[in-house]
Amino acid sequence: MSLLADWGAAALRRLDPETAHQMAIKGLALAPLPAPAADDPILHTTLAGLSLPNPVGLAAGLDKNGEALRGLSRLGFGFVECGSVTPRPQPGNPKPRLFRLTEDRAIINRMGFNNEGLEAFAARLDRRPSDVVVGANLGANKDTEDKAADYVAGLQRLAGRASYFTVNISSPNTPGLRALQGREQLDDLLGRIDAARPADPAARVPVFLKIAPDLIADEIGMIVEASLAHRIDGLIVSNTTLERPETLRSPDAHETGGLSGAPIRPFAEKALRAAAEAAQGRLPLIAVGGIDSGAEAYARIRLGANAVQVYSALIYDGPGLITRIKRDLAARLRADGFSSISAAIGASR
Repeated sequence: MSLLADWGAAALRRLDPETAHQMAIKGLALAPLPAPAADDPILHTTLAGLSLPNPVGLAAGLDKNGEALRGLSRLGFGFVECGSVTPRPQPGNPKPRLFRLTEDRAIINRMGFNNEGLEAFAARLDRRPSDVVVGANLGANKDTEDKAADYVAGLQRLAGRASYFTVNISSPNTPGLRALQGREQLDDLLGRIDAARPADPAARVPVFLKIAPDLIADEIGMIVEASLAHRIDGLIVSNTTLERPETLRSPDAHETGGLSGAPIRPFAEKALRAAAEAAQGRLPLIAVGGIDSGAEAYARIRLGANAVQVYSALIYDGPGLITRIKRDLAARLRADGFSSISAAIGASR
């Protein structure tokens, strides 16, 4: 199955990026994929109370509307994050808005939270597989003035339907969104999120905050402290970057939007180091950005990540990448004498 899926991914790369994306989602939604093989027990871990068969998750953005959760759950991920979803449907930014930087193994997107809205999303979550950890990535509508209210609306409408929530305040493609990472607006947002969560701890599911890789260490430290003050359960480090490394070679490298894939690695690693230093084990961290191998996943865990997420590398390596990452990660853990993921977290710090 993995080989056929990887051949399919190679065929999709011959198409326009957004067309290929849509076809991949339709294929995953319809394909009768078999259940994946059981994971190596050494990969089992916990994340903010969530029990994960392995620490390799899918980052938000691939399945914006929760259309292909059953197919995605068959690819071997430890958890799957869908979205971003906004309260009202919106078409997103004008096309073209997705660019494949093949020479750099990267992607630039300026999608603009295109999605079908909360009602369609909630209906699909009602039909999601019960045996997979599914996260809902929440966004705000472009024309909403009170963006915090949109996140609260998403949290309330999807209550009981997702294993966890991610508050995405770091997309560069919605005007004003990244301003929510400032302390005053962040305190308001996180305070309202906390107030909207169930009072009964047994009814609460984790809420994570997704931050940008372009922040300096002091800003990340502030976000860590604000997250702890408002009972946020973890940070996802990080989103796409607005930076353009001088090493980019692809013709579309000048396009505006968020850059992801291999070139974002140093930015994501720097942000993770800052978050791990500030958190000192008080806040779980999920590493994202440029992760395309077991070696890279292992390096992020040793830097302080409790789990990792991938997305852009799937475009270039196909879904068989997940099995390869897990196999290599398990081998590296054993080679270094670790008996679990948790034992390796922060080992390089």
